Amino acid sequence: MVTRWRPYRQNDQAWVEQKNGAVVRHAVGYRRYEGLQAAAVLAKLDLALRLFVNDFQPSFKLAGKARDGAKVKRSYHPPATPYQRLLADTRLDEDVRQRATAVYLTLDPIHLLQTIRAAQQERVALADQPVTDETTTVSTETATSSLEQFLQGLRTAWQGGDVRPTSQAKPKAPRGRRRPNPFAAVTALLRAWFEAEPWRTSAELLERLQQEHPGTVPDGQRRTLQRRLKAWRFEMAQKLVFGASAVGDSTEPGAAATLDAGATSGGDPAP
Repeated sequence: MVTRWRPYRQNDQAWVEQKNGAVVRHAVGYRRYEGLQAAAVLAKLDLALRLFVNDFQPSFKLAGKARDGAKVKRSYHPPATPYQRLLADTRLDEDVRQRATAVYLTLDPIHLLQTIRAAQQERVALADQPVTDETTTVSTETATSSLEQFLQGLRTAWQGGDVRPTSQAKPKAPRGRRRPNPFAAVTALLRAWFEAEPWRTSAELLERLQQEHPGTVPDGQRRTLQRRLKAWRFEMAQKLVFGASAVGDSTEPGAAATLDAGATSGGDPAP
């Protein structure tokens, strides 16, 4: 936890929470972390994050405010890092100045940033798995990647937006079927009719099915059949463009989920 609190100054709590939101939560994220291993990874992250923020991350500081009626005009000091503001303070002891300068000269911002990203990836991996054995070691590609690989990724990192592992949401399990499949007994028959005459609409196939097999599927399942035809047409297009071998490797995002979940909307009207 980053603090800026002074004894007997209760109003400083706002400054404490501001830094916790702008620095701590921004880097750690909102996942739940448990166990001694997660605490060790957090300590490694805090060490690199503290040095990176204090020595290499500039920020604005409010210099003053002037009110003109309802309008408030704010002026700011030039952006500077906490390390630069510390050296600019005339009250700083010379011994402290020399120690801070010695630490600054040994730091590499790229190496610190790589350490922060690796620790974030470790924490995300720990949060996404159940806590079992405290001695278990989590190894990830980001944590074990070399500095050269990290530098190569910085060239195109801006294209993907925020690259912090802690900012990525935890992946959710795909939604499964909630109702019985109304076409379970006639799926093979419908697929054969579709492959023989792919230009047929869902209304025509449903009407043919009800004529040849009365009582099998009610009229309310027309929208579900439309979703089936959409998935089958996509597979047929993939086969025509990429060949039969590519159909099994590349499927439409959400096609399977749509096909399965289609049975849950029994009475949806056709668009």
